[in-house]
This record gives sequence, structure tokens and C-alpha cells, in this order.
Amino acid sequence: MEFLTGKTMARREAGIAPVEWDVADSRVPYPQAVARMDARQAAVHAGAARELVWLLEHPPLYTAGTSADPSELLSARLPVYESGRGGRYTYHGPGQRVGYVMLNLNERGRDIRCYVRALEDWVIVALSELGIAARRAEGRIGIWCDDSQRREAKIGAIGVRVRKWVTAHGFSVNVDPNLTHFGGIVPCGIGEFPVTSMKALGIDAGLTDLDAALKRHFESFLAAVGGR
Repeated sequence: MEFLTGKTMARREAGIAPVEWDVADSRVPYPQAVARMDARQAAVHAGAARELVWLLEHPPLYTAGTSADPSELLSARLPVYESGRGGRYTYHGPGQRVGYVMLNLNERGRDIRCYVRALEDWVIVALSELGIAARRAEGRIGIWCDDSQRREAKIGAIGVRVRKWVTAHGFSVNVDPNLTHFGGIVPCGIGEFPVTSMKALGIDAGLTDLDAALKRHFESFLAAVGGR
């Protein structure tokens, strides 16, 4: 699936392949997703494939990032997978939009901090379009907002891996997941704040609504990453 704007069409006319979009129509097992990311990352670096934004859901599971502390796995009630992304433990499952982004930073500026910030901004502006006043939190990676009890709560996670300056992994946003599943871990190593979702905030929007908002702001995200 492609999302074409005027800038995208201009790149195509100039002979530059646009970023490919793929929205999975069924839940993708985590090992299968990682295998596809690894292969696509290598192909993008080799110039054999286009950059990719892949939107999907996973079956219920936990992943351990490269900084995961075993003490933060409170209950292995779900399958646990080692992950090459940065960060600690997180949960993925139905009702959560996961976005895996494979961009070639060799052509877009080799600045990982800039890329992560652009990724956060992209999700924040998409959520704001849906009525959620999302934001960053000083010293904490991820996407934050106030929950129904006016507590600061996490609604989205960021975790990336960059290999040969090609990105992988990306973000997750809680649309309407089973929030009790987060109880098996200390999410991203931050136990003092709750986790929330669009549904818990009373937002009447689903995965496709979030996808559409992300697409509408995609060119701004690319511009913030830089290059090309």
C-alpha cells in the first residue's frame, strides 16, 4: 500500500522510489516480523528494496530490548522474545498499532537522535488529530498524555534499531489493547506511571483512523528526518 502526496509524486518523477506502505491484514507472529525486518533492512542498505513503513498487530507477547532488566519481567504469562531494539521490556498485542519503519539514514542524515525525535513527533501529531494531547516527557522515551484520572500515563512506546544506518523497529500506540497484560512487566522500566489507551481515554477511533492520521503527517515526518 502506498500513500502518495505531491512531494511523493515529485520524487517518483525524479526517479526516486517512494517509501512503501504495508498494512498487515492479520496478526503477525513476532519471529516472522523480525525475520522480515532483518531481510528488508539488508535489502534497503543494498539498494535492492524500497524503504518501508509496516503497520501491524502482534499476538499477545512481551519483548526484551537490549537494556532489559530481568527483574522487570514480573510474570512470564505471555511468550517473551529477545529483541534487537533499544529499550527494556514492552508488551505487544491485539488492539495495539505497531509501526515498523525501515528508512535509509545514509540518504537522510546520519542522526539517530533526530530520527527518534521525528518518530515521536509523528506519533504525537497523529494522536493530536484524534483528540489526544500527547507529548514527550523529559528524560523518558515514549509518548505520554494525561489519563482519565489526570495522571501522566504512557500511550505509546518508541524502540529502534539502526544497522548500517538503516532503521528498524519503531513505535507502538495503544488503541484498544488489553491493558492488564502490561501488568506482567515494568513497561519500559518505568513502574511509577500507568499505561493508557485511546479507548480508555474515551476516544472513538480505531486502528484505521490512527493509520490515516499517520499517513496524513508522513511527509512532515520525512522532512524532519532530513535528506533526499
